[in-house]
Amino acid sequence: MLIRFLKNWTLPVAMASGALIYYLFAGVSFLAPAKPAINWIVAVLTPLLIFSQLLLTFCKVEVRELAPKAWHGWLISFQLLSCLSVALLLVFCPMNMVYHEVFEGAMVCLICPTATAAAVITGKLGGNASSLTTYTLLSNLLAAVVVPLVFPWVEPHANVTFWSSFLKILSKVFPLLICPFLLAWFLRAFVPRIHAWLLQFHGAAFYLWGVSLAIVSGQTVRSLVNSDAPSWVKWLIALAGLLACCLQFYLGKRIGGHYAERISGGQALGQKNTVLAIWMAYTYLNPLSSVGPGSYVLWQNLINSWQLWKKRRREEKGE
Repeated sequence: MLIRFLKNWTLPVAMASGALIYYLFAGVSFLAPAKPAINWIVAVLTPLLIFSQLLLTFCKVEVRELAPKAWHGWLISFQLLSCLSVALLLVFCPMNMVYHEVFEGAMVCLICPTATAAAVITGKLGGNASSLTTYTLLSNLLAAVVVPLVFPWVEPHANVTFWSSFLKILSKVFPLLICPFLLAWFLRAFVPRIHAWLLQFHGAAFYLWGVSLAIVSGQTVRSLVNSDAPSWVKWLIALAGLLACCLQFYLGKRIGGHYAERISGGQALGQKNTVLAIWMAYTYLNPLSSVGPGSYVLWQNLINSWQLWKKRRREEKGE
């Protein structure tokens, strides 16, 4: 019964576990000396988990299925235009600092690229992981170009050069995205026996993602708790993150649905690399705006949990 519960509710359990573990280590004094070592382990473990889950997912991906599609262009256009619209609003329409931070939080959530592990959830939901992988590459390239060019307009004090930022964003994403794909392709072409063996564990990618989510959830709770901003301001920025999340899942599904890619479209536009988004907010904008992508972790995984629940219900009914 417990195993079935954990299997069915992996994402909510992972989020709750991450929050509880944070409060445990934050509240127990004798664990304080171990925190630097734990932080180092987390910093190493998270990329390894993401690499492993993507390797298992990409073992099922065919290279010929990675060609760009029409719906990719529509979603890229939305990300670009929505980010530019909010940036122009912030630059040319002076507003109260609180609302300025709210819109900054929303802007980060809009331009943030697709999560590298989104292909795992897409495959679990029955979507096209190959098509999702292509969009993940495109959205990360878009963010790497647009963020260093646009965000300094909004916060002119940012003094990071375009090329350093461009390379920094790519360095944070592409090794974890490209390397497992190349390894999966190499195994398929030259070591088919190992490739076939890994295919047997394809389902484990989802549970590896659950462990990664627990770690990210703990880090998110830490950043929210340590923020000095008033609670009502943080809730307002989190609400902007919720609206951005719901809008992007909705539009992604509607646009993808026109091309028989409803699940892939929704995950492509809705599931974000929030760790990268938080870094972008801290680097270019008011650090308080990072509450937006921080809360996005909760919103997107609540939606993912609901989608997985709906899929499981349909399967139980034999639809």
